[in-house]
Amino acid sequence: MTPLLVFGVIAVYFIVLLGISHFTSRKADNDTFFTANRQSPWFLVAYGMVGASLSGVTFISVPGEVGNSNWTYLQFVMGNMVGYAVIAFILIPLFYKLRLVSIYEYLKDRFGQRSYYTGSVFFLISQTIGASFRLFLAAVVLQIAFFDAFGIPFFVTVLVTILLIWLYTFRGGIKTIVWTDTLQTTFLLLAVIISIVMISDQMELGFSELITTVSESKMSTIFDWDWRSDRNFYKTFLAGIFITIAMNGLDQNVMQKNLTCKNQKDAQKNIFWFSITFFVSTTLFLALGVLLYKFAIDQQITIPERSDDLYPLLALNHFGILAGVVFLLGIIAAAFSSADSALTALTTSFCVDILDLSNKKTHQKRTRLWVHIGFTFLMFLVIIIFNSLNDSSVVSAVFKVAGFTYGPLLGLFAFGLMTKRAVKDKLVPLVCVLAPIISVILDFNSEQWFNGYQFGFEILLVNAAITFLGLWLLYNKKPGYL
Repeated sequence: MTPLLVFGVIAVYFIVLLGISHFTSRKADNDTFFTANRQSPWFLVAYGMVGASLSGVTFISVPGEVGNSNWTYLQFVMGNMVGYAVIAFILIPLFYKLRLVSIYEYLKDRFGQRSYYTGSVFFLISQTIGASFRLFLAAVVLQIAFFDAFGIPFFVTVLVTILLIWLYTFRGGIKTIVWTDTLQTTFLLLAVIISIVMISDQMELGFSELITTVSESKMSTIFDWDWRSDRNFYKTFLAGIFITIAMNGLDQNVMQKNLTCKNQKDAQKNIFWFSITFFVSTTLFLALGVLLYKFAIDQQITIPERSDDLYPLLALNHFGILAGVVFLLGIIAAAFSSADSALTALTTSFCVDILDLSNKKTHQKRTRLWVHIGFTFLMFLVIIIFNSLNDSSVVSAVFKVAGFTYGPLLGLFAFGLMTKRAVKDKLVPLVCVLAPIISVILDFNSEQWFNGYQFGFEILLVNAAITFLGLWLLYNKKPGYL
């Protein structure tokens, strides 16, 4: 692909996003930015959430990771499905009953002000890191496809990418994102389908032969029963459940979209249909991974050392112009659909939870704007730092980090929902800081201490359990809040 073609694709795509932003942000106020005035059609939210949940991590890392861990990632996704059911039947009714703008407001009612701040701060840290990791992938692809040709440094690529996102989100917020996500989900799914078709065509595989090639490949092995492995089924399945609850149900980024639906019933339908579509989409990405490796081996193409580089390498250099354009649209869509909602959620949480903006009558829009700018710059810095440190598959890095930062959130909400005990609110921040530190120590020494056992995604459960136990020890004899 020529740099001029890449520039044209990006320019046209961005113009379309700006057009959507213009029509969805007319007469927008803070309520529009934070909740879309609670008027979003559930089916639109469900479809758009697919792109945001898949993100650039799934788009690039999951196909590449097939070469390292086969289809074992699907064990995790199976757990996701159970997690989404918990969200639909437990968390959605609670949040709609309380009419929350930020879901962390629940912690204030249940435990107190410091618990509320603690939950919000852990989300801000978790989401900033996670969203920055995802956007990093898109910036790397744009660097290879366009900016390298002009000798433009990586930090400029990141800056341009994140400024484009800021431009179409700063007015309409979540209302704009609900609509742009539908467009971005469409491009993302088209990218994987067209890539599969292109590979099949070049390898002269019919539909039945394609199915046979994928199903009979050793890379399509799903289950790992070795108890010491970090990909063991039981560990991965359980982690899939609780990471979904933590990273979706207890994440302002995802729940903010659900809370834009008109009522609880619509939000639950949204979760149900979204989860089915997400499972099917992930399976397509895993099938693509098998085909990518087979194509590279058959064509005697050197497989990159970093698994994340395989799909971009083949799509941009070996599948033809159409596949290259579609891939580029897919990665931009994947990155934008996760980063734009993350940026909006970070702004919402900080404004509502930390600044209490909803109760202040003056300078609300100006304050929100400056917060939005601040998080844009913060994400830029995190991406630059991550680029200098990254040496592993991003898909593993994201969930590993999430295991440490989302654990206290899961512990807080689990304790609040499962018990009636009041706690000493002023000590909650200490428990939530100690839990990840202890988890990191356990993870680092697990092989030596536990006869070769390696923690995988289930480190989240350990983290949450430590938080839960710490809260239990902070018993306050005063009556609970609920």
